[in-house]
Amino acid sequence: MRDFWLSCGHHLTDRDADGRLLLTDELLKAYLARPELNPPPEACAAERGLHGALLADPRASIADGDIASIADADARDNWQAMCAFRDHLVRHRTLEAAYLDLVQGDVGETPPLFLDQLVHVILRNALDRCGDPFVVRAAELLFRPQRMALHQGALIAADEEAIAGAGSRPVSPLISMLGLPSRAEIDVLTEDNAAHYWERSDRFDMALDLTAGGRGVAALGAVVEIWLRHMVSLDVSVEALTELREAPLTWYVGLDAEGTRIGDAFWRDEPIDEATQRRVVALFRLMLPDRADPVYLILAMTSEKTLRLKPQNLLTGLPVPLTSKRP
Repeated sequence: MRDFWLSCGHHLTDRDADGRLLLTDELLKAYLARPELNPPPEACAAERGLHGALLADPRASIADGDIASIADADARDNWQAMCAFRDHLVRHRTLEAAYLDLVQGDVGETPPLFLDQLVHVILRNALDRCGDPFVVRAAELLFRPQRMALHQGALIAADEEAIAGAGSRPVSPLISMLGLPSRAEIDVLTEDNAAHYWERSDRFDMALDLTAGGRGVAALGAVVEIWLRHMVSLDVSVEALTELREAPLTWYVGLDAEGTRIGDAFWRDEPIDEATQRRVVALFRLMLPDRADPVYLILAMTSEKTLRLKPQNLLTGLPVPLTSKRP
């Protein structure tokens, strides 16, 4: 199989007998090499000392005073968040279990960047044997915001940061090590250029056609199946729909904030204006084992044409208990 998403650090992890990811010191050190945590030249001695101690032993105990003594307030906040996140990862047997615990608890306390990075590496693990570039590209929607656009009648999703160049987030040290360009031309993924996805996967510069009834939407449905099977051992079937009219909406999950809002309005039988309807990007019918009624999944973009899918909604929004299925 072709390798992809090297920047997530999956090659720095180990796997247990069930194929779940085990935290390693190498992965923790990759976090410590991130630009947000690498002390700048003007950093105080306390920050440089803390960084050096963790590079030597990334699981070392950190006292509150070690962080409080850092002079720069932003640096203190970064280290507080990083150490809390590290401690959470260390407390769990696998990265998958750590993510499940986060999203079933107070996920708002965790920086979205950390959640995205966890989803990135977990999905790389789940997709390890996937040879379909359309499915792998669709999986990017679960951890990278997209900008939507209509082009010649097609609904196109392009990576928001790739469009903006380097973007607002600092470049990962793994990206720097790979020598990837900070700016790249965006191409829409097609059958003709699909073979080039693998070599470009860490640049996130291939857009996905999400036109209703097309391959991109079907690929996203396949990603949902893979995500649930890997995370909670739940075998489901997911079918892409073109409309939700007259569907018996007994249960629904918004795959993002806008999708949830639209689902809530549909549930309350409130009128949905044409502008809101146009924001719906994809609809799916999900069938659970041992349940006759389907679950409908709604994905929608904002009025600013941005799309941020929340994979945690799939894990917490289905009508099944997940606590007994933790990896």
